[in-house]
Amino acid sequence: MENQKQKYTFNLHGMHCNACVLLTEEEAKDIAGVTSAVSSLKHHTIELCGDFDGKSREEIMQLLNTELERHGYKVSTEKAKHFVKWSEFNVAVPMALAFIIVFILLQKMGILNLVNTNSMSYGTAFLVGIIASLSTCMAVVGGLVLSMSATFAKDGDKIKPQILFHIGRIISFFILGGIIGLIGGAFVLDTSMTFILGIVIGIVMLIMGVNLIDIFHFTKKLQPSMPKFISKHMIGITKLNHSLTPLLVGIATFFLPCGFTQSMQIYTLSTGSFLTGALTMLSFALGTLPVLALLSFSSFSIQKSSKSGIFFKTAGLIVILFALFNIINSLVVIGIIPPIFNF
Repeated sequence: MENQKQKYTFNLHGMHCNACVLLTEEEAKDIAGVTSAVSSLKHHTIELCGDFDGKSREEIMQLLNTELERHGYKVSTEKAKHFVKWSEFNVAVPMALAFIIVFILLQKMGILNLVNTNSMSYGTAFLVGIIASLSTCMAVVGGLVLSMSATFAKDGDKIKPQILFHIGRIISFFILGGIIGLIGGAFVLDTSMTFILGIVIGIVMLIMGVNLIDIFHFTKKLQPSMPKFISKHMIGITKLNHSLTPLLVGIATFFLPCGFTQSMQIYTLSTGSFLTGALTMLSFALGTLPVLALLSFSSFSIQKSSKSGIFFKTAGLIVILFALFNIINSLVVIGIIPPIFNF
């Protein structure tokens, strides 16, 4: 007689974006007996289906927490209550303003060049990478690193997989960034198209910034993402125990539904050049390297820190300001408004 499948739904805490959906689903499938797992960003839930061999709801929840807590997620039977810690803005606002002031000074010195109607400097791409590495999107990439590490740690191999992961990530961002630049070069980007791309980049970054400050929940489902079937296969690579797996996982991060990566990819498309596109994405990847490397070789995790709310709100405010700069300057390029910023 065929065992009857059971279905359980739990409330899922700690979700931030579409990448969280993919990661929690893949991790949940590692539990014995689970045949399918479906996470919902809208409802902040995860539904498990399978044959659990008589285990109680509480036992299954404990097993699920064992898989997800190392990535900063937690399941419970209680519905997640959303409340804003407004006191964190008392620290986040001054930090964000200080960051922007330093950025403007570097801009005037010619070191950085984000707020420019024509181009983005490699230094700015590096800076955006740093901001991305401190965001919830990169926490998901960190989750991939931890999943991969757990697979190889069983064989006592901890260092080599991490090195291969970062090499694969850096090389793939360079090569694939160049390919995107070439694709953009196949099209003639007139002023109107440049304006549209600038507005799209600004809107994507604005949504990410609003998500990071964590005031409105409905904006999380507005964030664009890579087609799920592509991202799902990319995350599935982490489960392979092969010497080349870390290299492949590094490459796969280029295709994850991370808004920062996607906004940089959109900009790279507008460069129309293999070298410019490659160096832009390489600079972005190098910007994410310090935090990801720290996560790889230590127990460092912003998401689990008691100050994580301040980190995310500060990053969110900075991203919102960058988004507004891009949108305003796109409007300047098309001639809708006169120049506002004299830098």
